[in-house]
Amino acid sequence: MEEEYESVLLIIRECFVYKIPPRTAARGYRASEWGDLANSFLWKGRMRIISKGKSCEIRMEDNSTGELFAVCPYEIHGNSVEAVLDSSRYFVLKIESEGRHAFIGMGFQERTDAFDFNVTLQDFVKQLRAEKEAIDRATNVDTTPKKDYSLKEGQTINITIGNVGAKRTRQKPLNTNTGGLVPLLPPPPSASQVKQQQQKQQQQSFF
Repeated sequence: MEEEYESVLLIIRECFVYKIPPRTAARGYRASEWGDLANSFLWKGRMRIISKGKSCEIRMEDNSTGELFAVCPYEIHGNSVEAVLDSSRYFVLKIESEGRHAFIGMGFQERTDAFDFNVTLQDFVKQLRAEKEAIDRATNVDTTPKKDYSLKEGQTINITIGNVGAKRTRQKPLNTNTGGLVPLLPPPPSASQVKQQQQKQQQQSFF
């Protein structure tokens, strides 16, 4: 089995951690209920998102020493990260340590940091789904036996293409009394013959 390595997906140099009141309704959290956001934070430091195989966690560390302050294991289908209702820069994180968990508020000064935070988690989820779909396609390959259409020894194929090779029959000529020949018309009489015939007709009419 291949060894899985940690991969740093995102580093944000400055984030703020807040103590939040217990959740009183199912509607969600509001950053405005955390007090003075500019001065009431419990801790300030860097935040890193680390992935390892199919797991991902959000680490809050000291900027100077790298000492770990808190870890939030990211759960795709859980409530480990939840955006507040009244701001795009603040979130509620579920941190865990030695089997115990607690909820803290976390925020950024810049909206671009909050945007990068959201997009990085979304990209991680998309990657897991793409890997799962690839595995499903590989396991659902058609395993039915293929038909063998190759010719065995001694077998031949007869192929007929249109009328190629067919014998053509000629239509027989119509039977006529001329023996199949076209009758020829007699040539017209000459001028002398016409004159003799006219004289003959005149003589007959005279007698």
